Amino acid sequence: MAKKLYVGNVSWNATNESLLEHLSSTGIEITSVNIITNRETGRSRGFAFVEIPNDDDMQAIIDEFNEKEFDGRKIFINEARPKEERPPRS
Repeated sequence: MAKKLYVGNVSWNATNESLLEHLSSTGIEITSVNIITNRETGRSRGFAFVEIPNDDDMQAIIDEFNEKEFDGRKIFINEARPKEERPPRS
């Protein structure tokens, strides 16, 4: 089953392609990369989600890249938590 990683402190200049290239440098298969952007400005919000096919590869990515520099910033990687339900806005 695919696993999702949270990547924090991503550079404002990073793209899905540049992050994919960086994380793929180990030869581990990356299913998808999605840098989250602001709806109105299109600018990166500074974090991304990366999908990995299995647990072993997920841990290898965390061990290899967590707290390492990417595009001038130290990125933080851990397993993504499920989205929490929020009460409706009033």
